[in-house]
Amino acid sequence: MVSRDRLYQTFGELLYVLAMSDGVIEKEEVETLEEILRGHPKGEEIKWSFDYESANQNDIETLYKKIIEVFSDNGPDQEYDFMIYALTKIAEASKGMHPDEEKVITNFSKDLLDRFITDIEKIKEKYNE
Repeated sequence: MVSRDRLYQTFGELLYVLAMSDGVIEKEEVETLEEILRGHPKGEEIKWSFDYESANQNDIETLYKKIIEVFSDNGPDQEYDFMIYALTKIAEASKGMHPDEEKVITNFSKDLLDRFITDIEKIKEKYNE
């Protein structure tokens, strides 16, 4: 299991991937992000991670793979509902949802679920031997 601090840091990274998926972080996306995070107990930590990634302009494809790895290591979590909500609201913030943003949201759900299923299958195989 991943530490809660690492989980929230990864949320910020995923929000950065979403915001950058269409090539530019829009002012409206940042404003929506800040508004959503005001209501979250770890909002400042999530925003710090988003800002860090934004300042360093890390490659979003590499970062995305790391994000799925961390969430997979963490396992199922109620916070993922908040994450999908935040991703959707931020994607819709600037002129509606861009196809690249929609792809990030869809892939996040699919990739994480696929990873959980693969992990379950490996555990089953290990204990059925």
